[in-house]
Amino acid sequence: MSFIIRSVQRDDLTQLTDLAKQFNLLNLPGDRKILAEKIERSEKSFASELEKDKSEYIFVIEDTEQSMIVGSSLILAKHGTEHTPHSYFKILKRDHFSQDLGIGFIHQVLRFQLDTDGPSEIGGLLVDRSYRRRPERLGKQISLSRFIYMGLNPDRFEKRVLCELTPPLTEEGRSEFWEALGRRFTGLPYQEADMLSQTNKEFIESLFPEEDIYMSLLDAKARLVIGRVGEATKPAQHLLESIGFEYLDEVDPFDGGPHYGADTKDILPIKMGKKLRLTEMKDSTFKTQGLVGTGADDFRCVMTGYEIRDGVISIPNKSRDLLKADLDQEVFVAPFEYGRKNT
Repeated sequence: MSFIIRSVQRDDLTQLTDLAKQFNLLNLPGDRKILAEKIERSEKSFASELEKDKSEYIFVIEDTEQSMIVGSSLILAKHGTEHTPHSYFKILKRDHFSQDLGIGFIHQVLRFQLDTDGPSEIGGLLVDRSYRRRPERLGKQISLSRFIYMGLNPDRFEKRVLCELTPPLTEEGRSEFWEALGRRFTGLPYQEADMLSQTNKEFIESLFPEEDIYMSLLDAKARLVIGRVGEATKPAQHLLESIGFEYLDEVDPFDGGPHYGADTKDILPIKMGKKLRLTEMKDSTFKTQGLVGTGADDFRCVMTGYEIRDGVISIPNKSRDLLKADLDQEVFVAPFEYGRKNT
C-alpha cells in the first residue's frame, strides 16, 4: 500500500468526520460542522492567511490505493494569548518543619497559572482502528510529520512546543481529578467544562482558587491520576520522550493529565533534520529510511528510502510522484527511528 501525509482539504470533511467519530477528541470532535470550520481554518493557515495566534494546521494520512483518510494530527501555532490564556496547574513542593516536634513534611501543591504568551501545541492524533498495528507504523508517521512541516517552516511556530496527554479516566469518561477539585469550584460536570473551555476561559480564571492547593487534601482517587498517562496514550508518551519531550511538572486543570514540552530546536526530527535539494542518482540504493516532506501551502510528506550525497538528496521515483515534487525542489528529511543513541 502507498500512504501520503498531506495538509487537509475541504473534500476530506466526510472521511475526517467518520474518523473523528471513532474517538471524539476535544480538539478534533466528530462533529461535521465544527470540523468544517477547522478545515477552513487549516486551509487558511497553510495559505498564510491567518495570524499565528489563530493558525491551526491539520494533517491527514491517506491510503492512496483506497483514496481513504486513515489518520490525522494537528498543530496549534500558538496556544495561550492575552485574549485566550493557556491555563494549567504547576506542581511545586513546599517544606514544613516543626522545631518542637522535630518532624517535617514535604508537600506537593498545585498552583494555578496562566500563560498569555504560550507555545505551539500538538494534538489531534488519530489512526483508524482497522489500520493500527500495521508495519508502516502509521501513527508514528502522522505524528512525526508535524515536525517535518515545522522544520520546513520554522517561522510559523513558537520556540517551545507543548503536548497535553490524556490521563486515566473512568469507564464512563469521568475524571476523578475534576470531581475532587474542578467541580467543587465551578459546579460543572467534567465533559461540559472541558468543552466550554475550548472557546471560553473566563470561568476558569474567575472560579479557580488563586492560592496553592495541597494535594494531600484531595481524595486518593484524584491523587492517583495527577500527572499520569492513560493506557491508550502511553505509546504517544513514549514516542514524545524518544524525540526529546519531557514532563514539565504541569497538569491540565480539568483532568490532571500531564503536560510534556520541548524547545522546538531540540526536538530530534527538527534537530537532526536537513533541508536539501532533490536530485536524481542512478546508482542509489535508498537504504536509509526516513520522512521526506515538501511545501508550505500544500504540504506533502512520505515515509521513504533516501540517499544523501554531496549535500543533495535522492528518493525513489514513486516517492517523488507521491510528493508531486520536481527535481531541484527543496525538501526536509529526518530519520524515522529515534532512541537513546540519538539523545
